[in-house]
Amino acid sequence: MRYSSCLRAALTGAAMSVAALALPAFTLPAFAAEPIRIGELNSYKAQPAFLDPYRKGMQLAVKEINDAGGVNGRPLELISRDDGGNPGDAIRVAEDLVTREKVDLLAGTFLSHIGLAVSGFAGKRKVFFLAAEPLTDKLTWTDGNRYTFRLRPSTYMQVAMLLPAAKAAQRKRWAIVYPNYEYGQSAAATFKKLLKDAQPDVEFVEEQATPLGKIDAGPVAQAIADAKPDAVFNVLFGPDLAKFVREANTRGALEGTHVVSLLSGEPEYLDPLKDETPVGWVVTGYPWYAITTPEHMAFLSAYQKAYGDYPRLGSVVGYTTIKSIAAGLNKAGSTDSEKLVDAFRGLQVTGPFGPFSYRASDHQATMGAYVGILALKDGQGIMVQPSYVDGASVLPSDAEVKALRPATD
Repeated sequence: MRYSSCLRAALTGAAMSVAALALPAFTLPAFAAEPIRIGELNSYKAQPAFLDPYRKGMQLAVKEINDAGGVNGRPLELISRDDGGNPGDAIRVAEDLVTREKVDLLAGTFLSHIGLAVSGFAGKRKVFFLAAEPLTDKLTWTDGNRYTFRLRPSTYMQVAMLLPAAKAAQRKRWAIVYPNYEYGQSAAATFKKLLKDAQPDVEFVEEQATPLGKIDAGPVAQAIADAKPDAVFNVLFGPDLAKFVREANTRGALEGTHVVSLLSGEPEYLDPLKDETPVGWVVTGYPWYAITTPEHMAFLSAYQKAYGDYPRLGSVVGYTTIKSIAAGLNKAGSTDSEKLVDAFRGLQVTGPFGPFSYRASDHQATMGAYVGILALKDGQGIMVQPSYVDGASVLPSDAEVKALRPATD
């Protein structure tokens, strides 16, 4: 396959020293105009696997934009802070960015409960906020507000992308395992509803809700094995996923089961599994080595040139976050929050996955995701048979959104 040589190069790159992968010193060109200050906050210490590449993606986009003359003649300046992985700390950080740092807008967040906290702050303070990563559906629906937009496909969208594989398997007895906080709870509830609507005779025979980052994987895997499901929906990610897969493999807990899994094809979470990769899982993810569209090839080339490393999904999200902000600022012709909100409603953006837009009805971007099957190649997990699912194809209609979202505009 065409991507095999890319994968070998990537694995070589992954073995490079930390010093070799240090962020390059991006020197900004001289500008006479005052910079546009982007206040960005995220759980960098708590979620480094995703957020270190995310930061690199942001910085690459800032450099490209500033090298091209900035936005309306003004350079972008990125002011990043760690939110501590705690909603209270995140609100304090957001307040500091707005009042002391005098940022023009807010962006970022990873964990869903953090995103909701910052969104609430943005709504009260009437500050524009682009939520880059948090996936909870509440962010753009039940808890949505005028000042918050979201880039990544939500839990509803990604579950809907996996639903065809779940339906096609025609399995009746399902188990679910998820991290017990807003994102996991939202994903599990959405999956149960959508699958039950599509397959009324389905049974959910086991449900394991684990503490984020503190999974006791042995008992969790054993409980699923004891329930004897013929299919499993997994929402775990990061170290929790790796521990669960190892215990499930050791105990044979998933033998003969059909597994669909959110996020497990993202390099951040797939690469650490190595030869323990669970072959045959249907997943959402990012097969960077197999995407040959012009937009992605240009991004891949620029990223590898800047960092000597292959991108992760976080890299795409960080890069596209900044590109979205630049497009919105350019359209608005201003940093005023009200004008930015109006500019983002229907905003057209082109990112590494191609063109997409931000819907006026719920402020959700239509950027999609890749769905594929996990396989092993040369001792490393990869996604095979990947296909891109346009986010617009799995979103409720504007009319349906009216019943989901408060009238905040």
